[in-house]
Amino acid sequence: MAFLIHDTAQSDVYTAEIEPHFQSGDTLLFAHGFNIHYGEVAPPSHIDVVLVAPKSPGQMLRSEYVAGRGVPALYGIHQDATGTARELTLAYAAALGSARAGVLKTTFAAETETDLFGEQAVLCGGLSELVKGGFETLVEAGYDRRLAYFECLHEMKMIVDLAYSRGLAGMRAEISDTAEYGDYVSGKRVVGPASREAMREILAEIQSGTFARRWIDEAKAGGEEFRRLRACEREHQIEEVGEELRSRMPWL
Repeated sequence: MAFLIHDTAQSDVYTAEIEPHFQSGDTLLFAHGFNIHYGEVAPPSHIDVVLVAPKSPGQMLRSEYVAGRGVPALYGIHQDATGTARELTLAYAAALGSARAGVLKTTFAAETETDLFGEQAVLCGGLSELVKGGFETLVEAGYDRRLAYFECLHEMKMIVDLAYSRGLAGMRAEISDTAEYGDYVSGKRVVGPASREAMREILAEIQSGTFARRWIDEAKAGGEEFRRLRACEREHQIEEVGEELRSRMPWL
């Protein structure tokens, strides 16, 4: 059985719908180690508990599979009751197409902690605040909001795509010398010692379970803070100008 529902829903669904039906030798498979790592789900000892975490959204996983390719994945074994958990896990990863791109061995703890850190410090939290910060700086200096949007959000895709396909060095090889030099002399001023200290603090909260407990408690309490934060972010002026500009770009 593969467990692919939202992290905060897994514990209740597991207890009510899954745990009562286990038989010896069954396998419980996760795509993310959150609930095992933080003890929200505690499977019985007579089943295998394994992890296959593709490193892409589900839509890309499917499209790459259909195209005869695959996306990389992480795999881990939390519990091997049968002695064959590794073989089954790798077979599942191969069935997803991930073996074509590479399957990396890890643990539930390492997958969970690095995944949460990447989301919070770089990919989602860090990126969102960097984009908004750059946008707000230009607007506050009197520049047209549309120019600020293009420079701080719209053109980001080009840079990210280059880095995704060629690495940072490959990305720098494709941009102008002026942009590359600005990268070297200005980047560390934005992401400097204070930012790196904040990253270490974020990682420590993830490792200790502090973030997980905050998020689990928030969900169980009804998610009021979550909804408030979501609504507040949707009201940011970058969303207004972005919606206007994107409406003129039918290819998006």
